[in-house]
Amino acid sequence: MRAISQEEFGGPEVLQVIETARPEPLPTEVLVRVHAAGINPVDAKTRAGGGVAGVLGAPPFVLGWDVSGVVEAVGHGVHTVAVGDEVYGMPWFPRAASAYADYVTAPSRHFARKPANLSHIDAAAVPLAGLTAYQILTALADVQAGQRVLVHAAAGGVGHLAVQFAKQLGAFVVGTASAAKHEWLRELGVDEVIDYHSTSVADATGDLDLVVDLIGSEQTLAESVAVLKPGGLLVAVPSGTSPELLATAAAAGVRVAGYLVEPDGHALGEITRLIESGQVRVEVEQVFALEKVAEAHRQLEEGRTRGKLVLDLVG
Repeated sequence: MRAISQEEFGGPEVLQVIETARPEPLPTEVLVRVHAAGINPVDAKTRAGGGVAGVLGAPPFVLGWDVSGVVEAVGHGVHTVAVGDEVYGMPWFPRAASAYADYVTAPSRHFARKPANLSHIDAAAVPLAGLTAYQILTALADVQAGQRVLVHAAAGGVGHLAVQFAKQLGAFVVGTASAAKHEWLRELGVDEVIDYHSTSVADATGDLDLVVDLIGSEQTLAESVAVLKPGGLLVAVPSGTSPELLATAAAAGVRVAGYLVEPDGHALGEITRLIESGQVRVEVEQVFALEKVAEAHRQLEEGRTRGKLVLDLVG
């Protein structure tokens, strides 16, 4: 089968198409023929030696965690899916799932039924971003109706799903994004949109129960602490926490937490329900052939993507 491997850490140019053996499912695992694979910021960071490279170890390895495809074989003990089922998932994260490949194997419960109203291309955009947003808003923050939630980088992969999940939970949602994306975010249900290029978040909003910071710069972290009400929660996703941030938050009387997403077939099932009911939309800005993966990573690293970028492995 085809896969995208790298022999060293570096820029997008280190990504190369290779031929390798197709994996076989162990007991409780499934073999999935990958139709599409989503691309995430953690992919690019790991390619360069950051991200979860410490988990994967030194190259060579195959990147990718977002998968949408069809079950080709099942191992002993699998009861949740069957051969021929269309599934999607974020298997193994943060260990290697090797999703930039024609086939992957993983525990069956790392997958869920693909939303019937999505193509494999659109479905591949969901798992990592969707689970990150869903787990933060439900399991970590336990967002309740009437609360005020701010999402930094609201038009990105995680952000555009987070604002929709927050609205479904009954929150008043504020999002930061460039001005060109404001109308689209309002269509997704965002109540208040802030142009971070021209407006200080601290001047534009406040009294927030939750801030989901998907940027992680010193500026956004400081602004996030400033706009939270006492007892509010800042979730610092790409940056995580630091002693300095924890001290600043404590002095302001607010809480701060990092977050790392986990595989979760049950939560993906809940996301499927929201998508199939029309309550949540998925945005894919551009699709690339597997062989164009380096080009896709270059575009990702420009930081201006609306929604997600996806690799098409069968088109």
